[in-house]
Amino acid sequence: MHAKWITPAVTAMDKQGRIDMEANKRIYDFLIEKGMDGILLLGSIGEFFAIPMEDKKRLIREALSYIDHRVTVYVGTCEMNLEACIGLTNYALEQGADGAMVISPYYFNLPDNAILHFYDTLAEKACGPLLLYNFPERTGYDLRPELVGQLVSRHENIVGIKDTVGTMGHTRALIQKVKKKHPQFLVYSGFDEFFGHNVLSGGDGCIAGLSNFAPEIAAGYAECARGDDLAGMQEYQQKIDKLMAIYDVAPQFIPVIKKAMQLRGLQLQPFCAPPMLTASEEETQKIQSVLAESNLLS
Repeated sequence: MHAKWITPAVTAMDKQGRIDMEANKRIYDFLIEKGMDGILLLGSIGEFFAIPMEDKKRLIREALSYIDHRVTVYVGTCEMNLEACIGLTNYALEQGADGAMVISPYYFNLPDNAILHFYDTLAEKACGPLLLYNFPERTGYDLRPELVGQLVSRHENIVGIKDTVGTMGHTRALIQKVKKKHPQFLVYSGFDEFFGHNVLSGGDGCIAGLSNFAPEIAAGYAECARGDDLAGMQEYQQKIDKLMAIYDVAPQFIPVIKKAMQLRGLQLQPFCAPPMLTASEEETQKIQSVLAESNLLS
């Protein structure tokens, strides 16, 4: 099976919400050394929505230089202003990103023609590969397989999608309706627990957050999938199922993931951009219990 697990990396910050580049470099090394197939910068878990443009550019520039093609690197380049989105997309691609991942504009429920116009314009002006990002819970509308198929047919540089939808049936339809016609089109799930179903259905894996603090488990699962080791996949699926409890610790799961990374010994501060708060003592105890049950505490 073709399978990759890509980490949508957190963005390490200090208490004032400023990017801590040295801590981010430690995170990248940790993920790479533990076997991750790739890293997504400035995704949802990377708090793209709360970081000023110049800080984004600095992170992109320094991260890509530091990672230096050791693994695949995608960059989230969403901006609500289309021209700003085009500019940031081309900046990331010019700095050496393997692709730019773009969630479509959120807040308003857009009709199909507006969605198509947004991605058509972006694809025509982008200087490299693009990946779509479908997250209906955040945007208020769905990138249906029919829409995705139209975009892929019209633009060679639209090369993949991250499908963050709570039912695998949606992703399965993308695989059957879009990937079947365009075999090189990458279909990633956005939820960790769908990794196995995704690759068994003919998809390409996932871009999902547990790998921030449990990269050895995510990388092990992907290795089993690439080796067609079904028994190993079953074992790792059960490990992932246990770790999914981390998302139930608090409604704001980004601080929870950062705290889990800190508890595992990573040198980063657990702060997020306001208004997100750090994990409370009670939440920290729950995180410790999840990690302990999976033997991830030394």
